[in-house]
Amino acid sequence: MHFLTKSLFFTLDEFFHYPLWQEGEPVWSPLQGLKNYLHSKELGKIQIAIPPGVHLVHPELISIGEGTVIEPGAMIQGPCIIGDRCIIAHGAYIRKHVITGHGCVIGHCAEIKHSILLNKASVTHFSYVGDSIIGNRANLGAGVKCANLRLDRAEIMVRFENTQLKSGLKKFGAIVGDDVQIGCNCVLNPGTILGKGSVCHPLVNIGGYVPPHSSVSSSREILIEKLPTYV
Repeated sequence: MHFLTKSLFFTLDEFFHYPLWQEGEPVWSPLQGLKNYLHSKELGKIQIAIPPGVHLVHPELISIGEGTVIEPGAMIQGPCIIGDRCIIAHGAYIRKHVITGHGCVIGHCAEIKHSILLNKASVTHFSYVGDSIIGNRANLGAGVKCANLRLDRAEIMVRFENTQLKSGLKKFGAIVGDDVQIGCNCVLNPGTILGKGSVCHPLVNIGGYVPPHSSVSSSREILIEKLPTYV
């Protein structure tokens, strides 16, 4: 049994796609089976009127729930499943193999690829989420990047305490637990694991495992000095 399991990061009772997680498997294991899961579903059920200016690629492979609002200029590629009462803003780019829960927000010019958003997760404007899982009510501030590929293209390793865990993935962004708050312009390096209720302050470059209910900030001091006055 793996020790970084789903219960340490997510509450899945109200998430319709909970079968993606298998007992005893690491919390990132749904990323390995996401494509097959989507291809096993009957897609193409779009329960809203699509406004002019929204571009759907393979709409027969896209399902969108009731009450979801999609603004003109958004682009969505199938296969994907978008839940009820979501907001997808102008310029958002949802690439293949994405699942969102209910009440999610995808902001202006945000890009999401091969990822899972649990209920009420928010990925705000100018953010990138690749090969990641974002927990219930988690919020990614403007400009947050979930990097998903090592520069040497090698397998992503997860740093946990004093060990390096093999993920089995060459593309793996982040696991962001329930209620995590991530400040603007943070970079989450490949294989970042954030426990429930953690807070990342703005402009942090982070990797590895962060325990639940932790605060992450940069050690750099901001120096403010009075400028000389010229006559």
